[in-house]
Amino acid sequence: MNAQPFHFNPVRIALLSLVLLFLLLFLAAPLCVVFGEAFAKGFGTYLAALTDPEARSAIWLTLMTASAVIPLNLVFGVAAAWCIAKFSFPGKPLLVSLIDLPFAISPVIAGLVFVLVFGRNGWLGPWLSDRDWHVIFAWPGIVLATTFVTLPFIARELIPYMQEQGRDEEEAARLMGANGWQILFRVTLPRAKLALLYGIVLCNARAMGEFGAVSVVSGHIRGKTDTLPLHVEVLYNDYDFSAAFAVASLLTLLALVTLGLKTWLERRGATAPRATR
Repeated sequence: MNAQPFHFNPVRIALLSLVLLFLLLFLAAPLCVVFGEAFAKGFGTYLAALTDPEARSAIWLTLMTASAVIPLNLVFGVAAAWCIAKFSFPGKPLLVSLIDLPFAISPVIAGLVFVLVFGRNGWLGPWLSDRDWHVIFAWPGIVLATTFVTLPFIARELIPYMQEQGRDEEEAARLMGANGWQILFRVTLPRAKLALLYGIVLCNARAMGEFGAVSVVSGHIRGKTDTLPLHVEVLYNDYDFSAAFAVASLLTLLALVTLGLKTWLERRGATAPRATR
């Protein structure tokens, strides 16, 4: 269906002006402030802020966390979406509700729960301490907290896509002798690859930008357990505003790249032939 041509009238002009004003105040203006403050003292200061040892540690930790979280969510998301979209089983509504649970719980509360379970005085704390395993205030705790808050993204993108596909092609493949793994990797996932990539992009964006849950479980150990968002907070609290905005600009660039990938995938999905979806 083609979009109707735009006709100038006071109501439409007022609504369009309101939307543009909102975007200017809450999107464009903050972006300009971030990059303006980041380069306020020159490119040398900007580069020094990003190459500082603590900044490099935060960048590396953020990348390592995202590289661990995405495969975990990928396996869970594909398995959960396939089960929910293709099969009926007892407890299916409960599973759907559990997948949405991170959307309903504050990330700070989630981080506190992990501390109560894996902390030194938590349920598993003494057992972990006896084996010299560190979860809280270490990288494993950051991965656990980030995995929890990003849990729904891949599954939630795949579920409606797989439900729309139906089961005709899977049943045809089964009649031709394909087993479950062959059906999943050769029939189901290739048809849902755009939704899968879209979920991965959203999961990666949230993993790199997560603050609340990671702030609780990390312990804010500078140069060791501070991710990029936490490092921005530390620099800002130390009144090192130029460095804080420099690191924040890096996160902003990652967000813009994510937005570009998201837009590209949406266009690919909109223009993809119906038979290949």
